[in-house]
Amino acid sequence: MYRKKSLKISFIFLLTFVFITYILPVPIFAFGPSSDEIYQGIDVSTYQGNIDYEKVKKSGIEIVYIKSSEGSNFVDPLFERNYEKAKQNNLKVGFYHYVTARTEEQAKKQAEFFVSTLSGKIADCRLAMDFESFGNLTKQEINKIGLAFLKRVEELSKKEVVLYSNASTASNIWNGEITNYPLWIAQYEVEAPENSGTWNSWVGWQYTDVGEIEGIDAYVDRDKYTKEIFLSDTSELPKPEPTEEPTKPEEPENPSEPEEPNKPEQPENPTKTKTIKIKKGDTLSCLARKYGTTVEELVKLNNIKNPNLIYAGANLIIPDNEADNNNEQTPSICHDCGHIIYTVQKGDSLWNIARKNNTTIANLVRLNRIKNPNLIYPKQMIRMR
Repeated sequence: MYRKKSLKISFIFLLTFVFITYILPVPIFAFGPSSDEIYQGIDVSTYQGNIDYEKVKKSGIEIVYIKSSEGSNFVDPLFERNYEKAKQNNLKVGFYHYVTARTEEQAKKQAEFFVSTLSGKIADCRLAMDFESFGNLTKQEINKIGLAFLKRVEELSKKEVVLYSNASTASNIWNGEITNYPLWIAQYEVEAPENSGTWNSWVGWQYTDVGEIEGIDAYVDRDKYTKEIFLSDTSELPKPEPTEEPTKPEEPENPSEPEEPNKPEQPENPTKTKTIKIKKGDTLSCLARKYGTTVEELVKLNNIKNPNLIYAGANLIIPDNEADNNNEQTPSICHDCGHIIYTVQKGDSLWNIARKNNTTIANLVRLNRIKNPNLIYPKQMIRMR
């Protein structure tokens, strides 16, 4: 009797073991940081406005990732200020680029633009790729484009890189060679990010997009980073070689009688103009939008042969529209990011921006993660939708 009961118990135990081991789904194991020491961080762009980095530092933040650029010619308006102020307050700095490429060739060009934008800067952290809007691209195309961007950045910058991705994309899209790069994962309202199935650990975890930090008057992304986020070489980022040589002026036939340089053609009814200096990352389309003119007008005023080729440090003649300040600023579509953008003017309030553009303060606050609706800044870029 005892023997039969013992055999019955053993049989039940065996069945239970087989059921748990082979029939129930395999449990998802913990997906943790790549090392034990954790650094507190944030990532920022123009949507956070003018940041008081002294207060940010005092609040315990150690690392700040700064948006530098997007697409093939858009530089974040507060990129330079964010970099300078973060460095002045001894914060560790990283940079990220928002990729909009739809081909591998476009990805390489955007990588070149990213590295060019960072020329002369000191980065402490890996250069990050933020590629999360895929349109109609296939999974294979997405992986090829992402890989092309990261490899080109490595090649030009001689620095290590990191892939930023939300948890869903990390699990369902990224695969193959690109998963050899470390992961900065985004997942909110969880105790720990989900195992992606392709990475064993993370070097960065963006755990909320509604963080509140002293010195920032808008919501801000909060992050945790490991020591593997840091660069092994923090020397100055190099200046990449230009992909196209500037056109040299033709030599005059008689060197003893040098010709005058070509002057821009003036219209029959001269427009009041002024001269600005082109900065790194500027394009004619962005400058035209910024100064309320057109690419065609800038080409005509400056006798430009190739509108896609302008150089940092060169002078550019633009229409002087300051005398006509009664013209209302209107939103424009940024062809690089696809967003409808309004640039805040002196005297603007969120209320009058919402009223003039047939939207609501609540909608603008949500789109731009604005913490204090009563506090916006001139030249701040506001997404309308």
